[in-house]
Amino acid sequence: MKLTDEMKDLIKVQLAYIATVDEQGNPNIGPKRTMRVLDDTHLIFCENTNGQHHANIKANGKISVAFVDREANKGFRFTGKATSYTDQAKMDLAKELVGTAPKAAAVIIDIEKMYTLDSGPLAGKLIEE
Repeated sequence: MKLTDEMKDLIKVQLAYIATVDEQGNPNIGPKRTMRVLDDTHLIFCENTNGQHHANIKANGKISVAFVDREANKGFRFTGKATSYTDQAKMDLAKELVGTAPKAAAVIIDIEKMYTLDSGPLAGKLIEE
């Protein structure tokens, strides 16, 4: 499954919200202003707060990312595995794509599934290849 041009365009202009879970299954949700497209199957962001999301990612990697255009009632949710990197190559890659260096880590998300968040009967439905 690959990101479409429509998805990439939405990601460029809308704020990302990520959801992670800790080892006990407790959810955490919040914005990630630095989320960018890395390639057709990966997203990347700068981890700057080194807070609960980052701890959850390092513990189990489970993540969902949502982007919604409220005016158009259109959006997407991506689920997959997030991996935290602190090596210089990945930190530089994040800086190049985001425009600022990560404070704690570069996080790369391997997208495993995609869902529509469009308003109406397709809301929350898995997007098949």
